[in-house]
Amino acid sequence: MPHASLHDPIGRIRLVGRIEAVSFLFLLGVAMPMKYYAHQPEWVRVAGMVHGGLFLGLLLLVGIAWLEKKLPFRSAAMVMVASVLPFGPFVIDRRLEKRESEVN
Repeated sequence: MPHASLHDPIGRIRLVGRIEAVSFLFLLGVAMPMKYYAHQPEWVRVAGMVHGGLFLGLLLLVGIAWLEKKLPFRSAAMVMVASVLPFGPFVIDRRLEKRESEVN
């Protein structure tokens, strides 16, 4: 995965999307089993809060990029749909990478 530029709105979306995806996988793969099999619900509370904050941050960044006309509505919608799928942000990252390189 090539480096995402923080100076570009699409690069910021790519970076936060990756982090958000990892937090989602952690929530599903680690925190949920800890809650149900080890009876430690605090894992889900903490991981869920972190993931929720990252999801809201991603939503904000996508909205800003769309309003600045750096990201078409269709691409913005695809990012948001991908963000609710466990590996979706990693898949959509390739499309965003192409778009980022076209813009720069």
